[in-house]
Amino acid sequence: MKKVTSPYIIVRRSKIHGTGVFAKKDIPQGARIIEYVGERITKAESDRRADIPLERHKENSECGAVYIFTLNQRHDIDGYVPYNTARFINHSCNPNAESDIIRGKIWIIALRDIKKGEEVTYNYNYDYDSHEDHPCRCGASNCIGYILDEEHWWKIKRKRTLAKKKRLSKKTSKAVSKK
Repeated sequence: MKKVTSPYIIVRRSKIHGTGVFAKKDIPQGARIIEYVGERITKAESDRRADIPLERHKENSECGAVYIFTLNQRHDIDGYVPYNTARFINHSCNPNAESDIIRGKIWIIALRDIKKGEEVTYNYNYDYDSHEDHPCRCGASNCIGYILDEEHWWKIKRKRTLAKKKRLSKKTSKAVSKK
């Protein structure tokens, strides 16, 4: 199959993680940047493949990466194919693009105008259940520390607030007991 690319992008090393996708020219808000393509698989096959990511990607510098993307209730797209350029788009907690499913195809779409040279990113929207397995390195000022759907960020913030209160409480009780 022919490599899927786009007139908007170029692939190169990323400060976020490994390889990234960058704007080759200015990209207007709302533009379909690139289609996320790959092998269409069942949910059962998706679960099976997700359990073997380290073995599967040993030869790849993106070790441990999973390229499975939810398509619908019955199928996913496994983007770990050489013709899927979109698999190199990194996660960010402050993304400039998003994914959208349009007529059975997964598109990466600009959320805002993206300047030439800027890295194209989107939020991978991972579930909370395994968030600790997916630390985030996006470097955004609002980075939550994990590759996680924004709807779950409050849980991380609450956890941090409770831990901070607990630490402060311990310090206060130690100070009182020393007197």
